[in-house]
Amino acid sequence: MNTNILAYILAMVVVGVGLYAVVCKKNVIKLIVGIIILDYGANLFLLLTGYKQGGVAPIQTQDMSQKQFAETSVDPVPQALILTSIVIGLGIVALMTALSIRIYEKYGTFDISEIRQLKG
Repeated sequence: MNTNILAYILAMVVVGVGLYAVVCKKNVIKLIVGIIILDYGANLFLLLTGYKQGGVAPIQTQDMSQKQFAETSVDPVPQALILTSIVIGLGIVALMTALSIRIYEKYGTFDISEIRQLKG
């Protein structure tokens, strides 16, 4: 099997694990960890879209022709998107953590099913 296909399968497995945690787990902390794993899987998938076997940094030198530059350089756009995604993900995780601490202070539990049953 091609190594690129295995990398894409790995990315989909990571996304699947994160999605499983988000959908099936009832603990708020496990839900946050699932969202983090889902974010990492999406970042890995974006990184794989810009990967090129034997690629070089997208910096053109004077001894390179335009065609050689296009054939050998990697796409920098997915890398920039991943950097933006990491910063946004960090902010979201900080917000979710702060909200989960407030929920625990108010209700005394991290279990979503118990929080839904409580009134007030």
